[in-house]
Amino acid sequence: MRFDVFTILPEVMDAYLQASMLRRAQAAGLLEVRLHNLRDFTHDRHRTTDDQPYGGGGGMVMKP
Repeated sequence: MRFDVFTILPEVMDAYLQASMLRRAQAAGLLEVRLHNLRDFTHDRHRTTDDQPYGGGGGMVMKP
């Protein structure tokens, strides 16, 4: 089974993937996890991944 995880903090996921059951599943070839850094796909110099919500207000929105 393969999982593709898109995140802005892929290094944080490494700790979870090296934990007991997930590590054993990967070693046995039952699980494959690919981590993708969303900042690798940005186009501005600040590598921005968030945007303002339409109409203002609180909260954060990921840029498409």
